[in-house]
Amino acid sequence: MTDKLRVTVWNEFRHEKEHEEVKKLYPDGIHETIAKALREHGFEVGTAALDEPEHGLTEDVLAATDVLIWWGHMAHGEVKDEIVDRVYKHILEDGMGLIVLHSGHFSKIFRKLMGTSCNLKWREIGELERLWVVSPGHPITAGVGEYIEIEHAEMYGEHFDIPEPDKLIFISWFEGGEVFRSGCCYERGRGKIFYFRPGHETYPIFYQAEVMQVIANAVRWAAPSHGPEVTFGHRPEPLHPVG
Repeated sequence: MTDKLRVTVWNEFRHEKEHEEVKKLYPDGIHETIAKALREHGFEVGTAALDEPEHGLTEDVLAATDVLIWWGHMAHGEVKDEIVDRVYKHILEDGMGLIVLHSGHFSKIFRKLMGTSCNLKWREIGELERLWVVSPGHPITAGVGEYIEIEHAEMYGEHFDIPEPDKLIFISWFEGGEVFRSGCCYERGRGKIFYFRPGHETYPIFYQAEVMQVIANAVRWAAPSHGPEVTFGHRPEPLHPVG
């Protein structure tokens, strides 16, 4: 038994195999780069990928996961619905946390949790991004300055078709003029969800210390609270005598 938070980093692991530019930047996969940084933050971290049996997200893996981190881009449609339903159940019923990164906004699990299209505007010309902290007292911003600057980023722009966040943590400004809600917190059932925008596969964003600090903070925030068990259904006996 360990006291460390248990994290699973999920990645399609397709770009790194099919595109030389991405392979050079993330030779062991985006998931391993994220996992290595999170281990340095003191977490117990495993990885899973799309082409593994059950996408690497077996019942045993999810049962041993406090927080699941999701990165996907080119193969959202290949994720099996039964695996999405399995992840969804672990979030709502077991309180597993979920951190969705960058283009994971179009993942089946995020759209299922949000109930909207999760669509947005985008442009890829490597422009400057500043993520401004708009909730400075929130634990996800611990150790971060007033803003995080990313030298080269893919632009995401409003309107972002998501429900109003329970808490908005970051707003991005891009060199081309657009803005974007880049850090959004939600609660669904027993679980906590954090969407964090940075992370395009052709830029070294997951090597940036401030970005990984935010993700580490989000792991701690999204971890299960282990509150009281929730029960539903018919309750034939009252808690106190009636009449």
